[in-house]
Amino acid sequence: MPRPNPALRRIHKAPMTPMRRRLAITGAILLVAVLGWGVAVVVEPAIQRTIVITTGADKGIYRGFADRYAPLLKRDGITLDIRSSAGSVENYARLTDPNSEFDVGFIQSGTTTPKETDHLQTIAAVSYEPIWVFYRGKATIDRLAQLSGKRISIGVPGSGLLNVSRVLLSHSGVNASNSTLLEMDASQAYQGLRNGQIDAAFFIGRPDADMQQKLLNSDLKLMNFAQADALVQRFPSLAKLTFPRASTSIAKDLPQADVTLLAATALLVSKDTLHPALVYLLLEAARSVHGGEDYFTRLGTFPNLNTSEFPISDESMRYFKSGRPFLQRYLPFWLASFIERRLLILLPFMALLLGLLQALPRMINARYKNRLIVWYQEIKALEDEIWRAGEPTAEQVAQWRDEIENIDALASQIRLPQRYFQEVYALKQAIGVVRDRISHAAGKIKNSPAA
Repeated sequence: MPRPNPALRRIHKAPMTPMRRRLAITGAILLVAVLGWGVAVVVEPAIQRTIVITTGADKGIYRGFADRYAPLLKRDGITLDIRSSAGSVENYARLTDPNSEFDVGFIQSGTTTPKETDHLQTIAAVSYEPIWVFYRGKATIDRLAQLSGKRISIGVPGSGLLNVSRVLLSHSGVNASNSTLLEMDASQAYQGLRNGQIDAAFFIGRPDADMQQKLLNSDLKLMNFAQADALVQRFPSLAKLTFPRASTSIAKDLPQADVTLLAATALLVSKDTLHPALVYLLLEAARSVHGGEDYFTRLGTFPNLNTSEFPISDESMRYFKSGRPFLQRYLPFWLASFIERRLLILLPFMALLLGLLQALPRMINARYKNRLIVWYQEIKALEDEIWRAGEPTAEQVAQWRDEIENIDALASQIRLPQRYFQEVYALKQAIGVVRDRISHAAGKIKNSPAA
């Protein structure tokens, strides 16, 4: 009766249990899901291509800034969606609304009381906003207290001018109970002064703005803030400026003396969720627009971070320390932002890929060697059995011979690359050693007295 194939009868690999199979399937599914998520993130658009900015009146200083930012941002493929507003207070309200579409806006220093829950950040202080008080009459006015009892235009609701003028007048003893405070826009206030309907008016804006040019070239009087030092000490958000003599007209010597003004600071503020790459673009635009010199500032004074009203963005601090990020200096914006946005994702994948590439040869090598190890284990088990059998029977020797020949035959069928031929022949040598052991054991049976 033929003996069944005894090969591999000693060493058996445990079959995969249902639990291990389920774990393997679950792991494969999770791996596919993670890879799919990574691919989806990589192909997702890099960043938003439109910034919604809230400015101020259509012909105001903030709108002028935004109009100059727009073409600079357009060079990098970013559209600046400019939305008018009543001014600084309304801009603040829009930006603090988490559900609003506004990303960026201009806020006048000193017009709000920031809170930790605002989630706003300062990108940069971009410009002084001089506060001008023009008045009618023969008397010279250099203190706000002298406006008591007069008709005064103080700005429109939602504007930073309305807020700051009320505060300054209040601390000078001027209020609605002893004076007539009127909420008028710049054009109405100018006409009111010319027509004699009001006695004084607050304005805000750069000296070269159309409204300021009308006022400065008119016969209206410009107030000199004699108490500027005390007011700046009382309100640190304000600055003291000097409008030099003849700044309006050298030929006409207007004004005929230096005029001391107060000024707020225009802050470029954004939600703290604005993409860092867009912050850098806005900073570049702000430097181009505000970096020059004018009546009140030297070259390079603005933009700056000389403000403490809102937290300074991390990108702004890095920008003023070392400039734009390395990639944005030398690559097109879209490519730099694409790489920067995906760097945190790509680096782990690259590390994983590098690890796999390094491990792959070892894994292949181990796989091929494992195909030989199982036969080495069988041979070792057979050899151990031969050594333990001190006086083997003829039947045992016959069984051992069948086993070693089966192992030799099956091992010869293993297909391996040429570089593993040495391993194959090492296995053949091991088979030969065990075959010699079997022959030695068979010789003992022949030489035994019983035989």
